[in-house]
Parts: sequence; structure tokens; C-alpha cells
Amino acid sequence: MHYGYGYFEEDRLKKSGDLKLWRRIMIYVAPRWLEVSGAIILALVITGCSLALPDLIRRAIDDFIVNSQLDSAARLAGVSDLALIFLVLLVTGFAAHFLQVIILEWTGQQIMHRMRQDLFSHMLSLETAFFNRNPVGKLVTRLTNDIQNMHEMFTSVIVTLFNDMVRIAGILVILCLMNWRLALLMMLLIPVIIFNTVLFSRLARLAFREIRTQLARINAFLQEALSGISVIQLFARERDTLRRFGELNESFLQRCFYQIKIFGLFMPMLELLSAVAVALIIWYGGGQIIRERMSMGELVAFLTYMRLFFQPLRDLSQKYSIVQSSLASAERIFQLLDTVGNLPVAAEPKRAAAIRGGIEFDRVTFGYGKAQPVVKELTFRAEPGETVAIVGATGAGKTTIINLLERFYDPDRGRIRLDGIDLQDLAPEDLRQQIGLVMQDVYIFPATFRENIVMDRAISAQRLNEIIAAAQLSGFIRNLPAGLETRIGEGGQDLSAGQRQLLAMARVLSRDSRILVLDEATSSVDTETEMLIEKALAATMANRTSIIIAHRLSTIRRADRIIVMDRGRIVEEGDHEALMAENGVYHRLISLQNGKNGGG
Repeated sequence: MHYGYGYFEEDRLKKSGDLKLWRRIMIYVAPRWLEVSGAIILALVITGCSLALPDLIRRAIDDFIVNSQLDSAARLAGVSDLALIFLVLLVTGFAAHFLQVIILEWTGQQIMHRMRQDLFSHMLSLETAFFNRNPVGKLVTRLTNDIQNMHEMFTSVIVTLFNDMVRIAGILVILCLMNWRLALLMMLLIPVIIFNTVLFSRLARLAFREIRTQLARINAFLQEALSGISVIQLFARERDTLRRFGELNESFLQRCFYQIKIFGLFMPMLELLSAVAVALIIWYGGGQIIRERMSMGELVAFLTYMRLFFQPLRDLSQKYSIVQSSLASAERIFQLLDTVGNLPVAAEPKRAAAIRGGIEFDRVTFGYGKAQPVVKELTFRAEPGETVAIVGATGAGKTTIINLLERFYDPDRGRIRLDGIDLQDLAPEDLRQQIGLVMQDVYIFPATFRENIVMDRAISAQRLNEIIAAAQLSGFIRNLPAGLETRIGEGGQDLSAGQRQLLAMARVLSRDSRILVLDEATSSVDTETEMLIEKALAATMANRTSIIIAHRLSTIRRADRIIVMDRGRIVEEGDHEALMAENGVYHRLISLQNGKNGGG
């Protein structure tokens, strides 16, 4: 398990420029320009309706309510007409806002769908080494939490921020036309508001970046701890695991508290500025009314416009929280999208017409860390149709050979060839199409038994029955509730270790790969299942080049040639009888295995 906390790329992220992030975000928005344009037009309608309401109040007060020159009937009729217009504007604004929400939600979902597809597609193209460096929980956070944060920004911020800017600008223009002196007095507060907002945005951005990073750490830790819960319980590590989770959880809590403190300073500051603005309006406007230089309706309209002026600023705190959280998520999403695979792909890869299965390792040296090579100057050949068993103690480099052959990694030095063609010159999909893999831990897709065998390939019913028979699965499938259509894997029928091995061999047969790579079945199977595995192995290895990490003596004996590894080098090579006669490393390994078997 990755109990250390220093392996996250975002820990090393530099602060991305907001303009650069916005440009990349707009690439996803651009195809939806028609919907966004419609939402902006609706925003203008909403803003226009809201800005007209205070002026209607001013006219109602000045022209009718306090206008003693008109008779009561005329004043009442005038107020009624303005009230009707007021109601029409409210309904119009409501309808426009309803349509805007529908459009924004639909558009946001479409944009997020494309972004999620792009991100997952890119992750599938990355090499195995990337997933070894990055915990699953962190990557799941990118595809779920971070994408959802982006969705909130698209639906709640982009157009409504435009709406708020238009509203603020409109209010300032209206106030200047109504009373430029009082409007100028209000503008003295704008620099303070801008300073407060900019300071808040910077602090909030850093706070949300820390929160997103810590959440990814928690997700990664939980994924690893829960997947390894049996090991934790077996070795009584519950208390230590709880302590480590407590540290992560406490760190996340402190980061959330820091973000709350920032909001706790920003919101009261806006309320204070709003109260100061109201006090200035009452002080200056009241004096103007007393001097009969300003009407009561203008003062009420000023106060109403000032409320509308500060409302988007208050909302801005919430929108900034969404924006800063979304930009912090965008940094991580685009950082992952910018991750380039280390395995180069030839510009014009060669496509072998008919793979025969000849494999050659030519002075191959490789290490997962450059300073510590796992295999050194490795040279051997496997002829088409030959079965080569690789044996050796743990850490000898056996699995590394398999990883290099499948091109999960490239050698640091030397070449690996298939039918004389360098693996780096082959299209990766062509190479892997020709390699059938049977590992100790067989991955079962949550699907039917049929789908787990054919893997989306078109296979006739007769051919599928032949494959099932060769893989020794006929009896087992007959006993399944729905036969081949029985669902297995997550939420379905569970399989034993031996049955998983047989299923993996059926996959190889259905794919008809020219090369079989076998990390041999575990020894924890009963005698009957072991006999079925032996028969399935014989059918799977027939007419294929087979590279086998061998554990069972029966499989080792079946091999045409045995390669003995020790500390990354080939130390012995030959058939079983010849190697036993040498009384060397191979003889010692077999003697140890027989001793274990004999000891029960």
C-alpha cells in the first residue's frame, strides 16, 4: 500500500495562469456556442427586468403616491398600471430565468460528458508505469469530484457572472443618470470592494487547491485500505490504519476550516460596505430631500438599486467559491490530460502480415528505477511454436521479462524483436492482439460468461463450444443457472481460482493469439481442478510460442527449454534432465519445491 503521501503530481503543480485555464475551458464551451448565446440573451432579459423594477417604484412614489396635484382616482389608476407592469416584468424575468436554467444544465451536462470521455480515453492510452505511480483513488477523484466541480461552474457561474457584470454596470449608469453626485459618492467604495474581492479570490484559490489535493489523498488511501482490508485485519493493522486515516482526515478538516475563515472575513466585509453605502445614501439623500433637491422616489430607488448592486457581490462570494474550486479541479484535469505516455509509438508502425511467434531478447537491460536494473544484458530466443519456461527465485526478473514482452515498458538498453521486427516499430494494438495472457490474478469483467470469453469478438456458436470444451469448462458452464448467459464478476456468480484460470485460457483460445504468456496457476487448487488445468494448458499451448513463468514441475517438464534466472541474469539454460544433471541453481530450486510438496 502507498502509505506515504508524497506521490501526487498535484503536490508539484505550479500555479496555472487563470487566462490559460479559461482558454482551455472555452475549447469545451465553443461547440455549444449557440446554447451559451441563448443563455446570455436570457441573462440580458433577466437583468433588464430586474433593473426596471426600482425605476417603477420611483415613478409610483413621485408621480402618484406623493403627488397631491392629481385626484385620488388618477393616482390610484396610475399606481395600478405601474403595478401591472411590475407584475409583467416579474413573470417575464421568471420565465427567462427558468429557460436559462434548463439551457445551462443541458449544456453543462453535454460539456462534462465530453470532458469525462476525453479524460477516460486519455487515461486508457497511458502506459502501466503511470498507473503504478498514481493511486486509483486519485484518478477516480479526477473523473468524479473534479468533473462535477467543473459542471457546477458551467451551470452556475459562466453566464450568471456575465449577468452580474451587466447588472452592476447598468446600475452604475442608472445611478449616474439619476443623481451623479450621490453616484460618485457610491463609487468611492468600489476600489475597496475590488481590493477585497481580488484578495479573497487569491486566498480562496490556494485554499481550494489544498482541499482538492487532500481529498484526492483521502480517496486514494480509502481505495487502497478497503481493497486490502483482509491483509490489514490479518496482521492486526487496524489501529495503525485508523491513525493514518485520522491524520489525513484531520488535515482535510483544517484545510476546510481555513477556507471557512476566508469566507468568514469576506462576507462580513461586504455586509459592512453595504451598510456604509446605505448610511451614505440616507445621510446625503436625506439632506437633498430636506433641501428639496431630490425626491422621495429617487431616494427609495437609490436604496433599492444599492441593494441590487451588493446582491451580485454577495453572490460573487458563493460563485467565487465555485470558480476557485473549479479552477483548482481544472488544473488537475488538464494536468492529467497533458500527461504524455513514456512509450513512444512509431509514426508509421509496421504491421506484420502473419505473425509466426519468434521472440528475441537482444542484450536487454531494464530497471523500474534507472539506478537499479532488474534484468541485465538478457539475451535469448524462442522459436515459433517453442515452449520456454522461465524459473528462478523471487526477484530474479521473471515477471519483468513478461512486462517487457507485452511492451508495458521499453528496455533501457537492448532490443526485443517479434519475428525480427523491433517491438517499438510495431503498432501496440497489433502486438498485444498476438499475445494471450494468463496470469495468476485473472480479471473478471462484470458481464456474462459468454462476454468474458469472446470479449466483443464475433465467434460462431460452434467455435465457442469448441473453445469451452478445450478449456475444460463444459461441465462447469452446464451447471450455471443460465449457462453462458450467467452473469459473473461484480454482483454475479463468483469463481474459484482454478475456474478463473480456465476462463483465462478460454480467452486466449477465442483470441487465437500466436504467443501465450503464462504466469502459471496457483497451487491452491484441488486435484480434480489441477487435472482440468493441465488438459486446458495442453490445448492452449498447442501450436503457440509459449513463455511461461513456471511453478509446477509438470509444466516445467513440458517445456522445450528452461531458462533459469538469478538476479536479473540467465545462469542456466537447457531441458529438465540436463539441468538436473548439472546440480546447480535449477537442481536446488526443484529440490526445494519437492521438499515443500513432500512436507505437505
